[in-house]
Amino acid sequence: MATNDPGHKVLRPKVLRCLESRKNIAGSAAGLAGLALTFTGLAGAYWPVVVAGLYGAGALIAPPERPAAPDFPDPARQLDALREDFARLRAYLDRVELPPAAAGRLTELDGLLAALLDPEPAGEALLLDPEGTYALSRIVRHDVPEAVDTYARTRWWARLAPGADPPERHLERQLSLLFDEAGAMVSALREAEAGRQRTHTRYLEERGRGT
Repeated sequence: MATNDPGHKVLRPKVLRCLESRKNIAGSAAGLAGLALTFTGLAGAYWPVVVAGLYGAGALIAPPERPAAPDFPDPARQLDALREDFARLRAYLDRVELPPAAAGRLTELDGLLAALLDPEPAGEALLLDPEGTYALSRIVRHDVPEAVDTYARTRWWARLAPGADPPERHLERQLSLLFDEAGAMVSALREAEAGRQRTHTRYLEERGRGT
């Protein structure tokens, strides 16, 4: 009779892992050696103890299991995915109507983000800067869409409450702060590239003196 008991689905992989483990393989090999001793008559009447003991000894000396390391996306694939998300963000922003001042700040921010995500040369620098990649991902995937969407929703409520702090002022300020953050990333990447160049120059000079 068929069963849908989830316990069977969990138990079976555990049993297979146990059978395929290094300790079981090493113990089984040692146990087979014990059986060989039994067939040759060397183990005598205590052959079950000998076989069990050799199996246990083999399992004890076997190296521990080493689980496979998780296969995380490499930095290049992460940047490719971020570029795709940036293209989707741009398509979304094209459909949103913004006040002139905020639209101007968004255009400036868009130019910086596009430069940072350009495969040449900034993309190569980002491959060596996982923290910078994370910060850029946060701006593209969270900060910009959140700022624009919040403005779009708050603007409707502002019409019902004249005299309140205008939402476009908050949006313009948020985009300015994000522009400053992206600008700081550009400066940090530029300085990192210059530092690598200086380091290579010193290496060549020291190698030349050693020669």
